[in-house]
Amino acid sequence: MRILLVTGKGGVGKTTVAAATALAASDAGARVLVTSTDPAHSLADALGVELGSDPTPVTDTLDGQQIDTRTQLERYWGSIRRQLIEVLDWGGAAGIEAEEFLIFPGMDELFALIDVNRHARSGEYDVVVVDCAPTAETLRLLSLPEVLSWYFEKVLPTERRIMKAARPLLSRVTNLPLPEDEVFSAAHSIFESVEGVRELMSNPEVTSARLVVNPEKMVIDEARRTYSYLGLFGYGVDGVIVNRVLPEDVEDPYFERWRTIQKSHLQTVDDAFADVPRLRLRLFDDEMVGLDRLRIMASELYGDLDPVADFHATSPFRISEAGGVVTMELDLPFIEKSELDVFRQGNELYVRAGPYRRSFLLPDALHRRDVASAKLEEGTLRVAFTEANR
Repeated sequence: MRILLVTGKGGVGKTTVAAATALAASDAGARVLVTSTDPAHSLADALGVELGSDPTPVTDTLDGQQIDTRTQLERYWGSIRRQLIEVLDWGGAAGIEAEEFLIFPGMDELFALIDVNRHARSGEYDVVVVDCAPTAETLRLLSLPEVLSWYFEKVLPTERRIMKAARPLLSRVTNLPLPEDEVFSAAHSIFESVEGVRELMSNPEVTSARLVVNPEKMVIDEARRTYSYLGLFGYGVDGVIVNRVLPEDVEDPYFERWRTIQKSHLQTVDDAFADVPRLRLRLFDDEMVGLDRLRIMASELYGDLDPVADFHATSPFRISEAGGVVTMELDLPFIEKSELDVFRQGNELYVRAGPYRRSFLLPDALHRRDVASAKLEEGTLRVAFTEANR
């Protein structure tokens, strides 16, 4: 089972790359689902078929899906949705207003996570290709398992106990609809789904990210940051695809300046991402939509390579022990020291890289150890733990 996350800055062509990759994998004999987590869906346009919120057959071995927030709201939200509607009705918001309030920021990402987990564990597919939203939304998507797990593990059980004890008293002093135990059960069910997808996505043998870039400075700069932020959340990158490279047979003088600029940027990509495979895809003279054109794109992109089996990621997170010192390593290749902050609170270690922060729950073996040092060396954060002096 493989999960492939195709991501990049908006407008770089990641949707057509995701569709071409999924089609190539299915043509090679795998059972593939390609699904879009971008609220502004264009996957159906790329494939040239109508897609719904449930998997839709595209070929005999390829299904496509565009997640619709409103359709999934009832499927996964269940009693939570009904509870919220009751509260909104009580507060004076009803009907359409209530429905609008129920679609929160991040809900598309949450449903996408749950669906990825469901499809990956269904046994129906060998590969799930995720056409991710632009970079910022994708990073929010991939950080959700960590954030939600922390909330569900630490906050939800307490709220459930408090509500169970306080419900008899509160029901006497207010007519505000109070959450019943089934609401917390529904939330716990969502938590189990998120935990399931976190388990899958934390395994680099199952899940990897593939970056799509154009040979442009701003796009490459964002890709470098994305590479580091993916590492922060434990996701390995298995390749970088440089899309829309000017072909050599374009000889018009108008493009000579662009060709010179692109050559410089292509060298930057080769230097920056030297540790992973780098593939190039030319700028086509036609719109690459529909199955026939996507097959041409995939053929030129991957050649004799299997688009999934021949690409592998390594975990950016490692723990080792030597000489009584336990060292936690985290690859953050393009992060500057000024952008990095590391601190410990109880049995959790917090790492902030740029605008993103992740908490690491320390294993039992490290609970009684002190943080001796935290250094960023050659793109790798190394945190050393030594025996506490007590």
